[in-house]
Amino acid sequence: MNKTFSLLIVFVLLLTGCASPPTPEPATAAPALTSTPAITATPEPPTLETVIEYEMRGAFDFFWEQANRDLASPGYGLIRDRFPGSPGISSIAAVGFALSAYPIGVEKGYITYEQARERTDKTLDTLLGMERTEGYFYHFVDMQTGKRAWNSEISSIDTAILMMGVLTAGDYFGGDVQTKADQLYRDVNWNWFVDDSRNMFYMAYRPEKGFEGHWDFYAEQLMLYVLAAGSPTYPTDDRLYYGFTRHLVAYGEGEPFIHSWFGSLFTYQFSHAWLDFRNTADREGVNWFENSVHAARAHYDFAVHMDEKYATLGPSAWGLSACDGPNGYNGLYGAPPSGYDNRAHSVDDTIPPYAAIASILFLPEESAQAMLNYYSIEPLKGQYGFQDAYNLTKNWYAADVIGIDKGISLLMLANYQNDLVYAITLKNEHLRNGRERLGIVPTP
Repeated sequence: MNKTFSLLIVFVLLLTGCASPPTPEPATAAPALTSTPAITATPEPPTLETVIEYEMRGAFDFFWEQANRDLASPGYGLIRDRFPGSPGISSIAAVGFALSAYPIGVEKGYITYEQARERTDKTLDTLLGMERTEGYFYHFVDMQTGKRAWNSEISSIDTAILMMGVLTAGDYFGGDVQTKADQLYRDVNWNWFVDDSRNMFYMAYRPEKGFEGHWDFYAEQLMLYVLAAGSPTYPTDDRLYYGFTRHLVAYGEGEPFIHSWFGSLFTYQFSHAWLDFRNTADREGVNWFENSVHAARAHYDFAVHMDEKYATLGPSAWGLSACDGPNGYNGLYGAPPSGYDNRAHSVDDTIPPYAAIASILFLPEESAQAMLNYYSIEPLKGQYGFQDAYNLTKNWYAADVIGIDKGISLLMLANYQNDLVYAITLKNEHLRNGRERLGIVPTP
């Protein structure tokens, strides 16, 4: 920080009288005036706790304020996909994060239990009244009507994210809220979204085209298998979970891990917002928590290696992940190793703060280092915490925040502080049953 000091020089004017004495005497200079420079207190650098609270409160406020709050609206409780962009459009995944955010708001003292319960209860009423196909929801919907927007797909993963929020809210509030949450979960026919010829979940369904894509590679879909296996109405078996490709490779001298196709850091985080995989392993010996630790380390190491090439990437700004970029939203942002060679394509050094923030359980020191750096960048700070992304090479800062990115930051920070979300979801019998059926059990 450049500091400018000013020196005030006081000139003393010698004044003489009108009558002159017979023998003039030399004028005597007045004593010089001295001034003590004002002492400005140096502000204390922000603490990690300050930055965490800044982001958590900002993220929570997004979910609380950017919701449809019109009690007469069929879309009451639906959450904006982003702000201030795309007005009137809700993401069903953002609703799932919001339903998980409300218990956090209560425990943090942002809102009262009664406020959160009322909002949650009426939001579940909205969901029960919305158009569904075999219990699955459209990805994007109109905030006012709850109807399909943008000809979007019925999404298996976005429905799964919604169901994680639904179950979290049901377990936290109990009573009628839990009854409605349980009904929404029981209504999902998980088997309908399965391609039996390949033993894999489809990714999407469009009435005009049919099913599209497969969850054939590791990504954020671990929650999908747990939810489906634990269903009391339409359970799936473990062949889907053990059927996707598990490609094990390392970055540099780091530990090998099962990587995702694009290498986006969020893929190693989303399921961990609700499912505590610490000290567990499946029948193949995979510990998904440690897998995410190694993936986060690879992202950090990649940023360090690229420090001299890019203005943004480095040890205090790391984690390449899907986010807004200078040319619009980009889902290809990621770091090696990946099936998609990011380095050979037009992926730049755009950094979304959520990527390092949501890695705080995996690399706490490196995450803290990044958060403190982000907090020092004023254009990156906004109404709802950190803006979605920035790029110093191109002198670009995102104008929006995105609901799912705010959500993963909030939930992972809450788990970092006191396992808040984990404490709720670990009590859910369906999620416990799902893990057991998949063979994901505690290790000694």
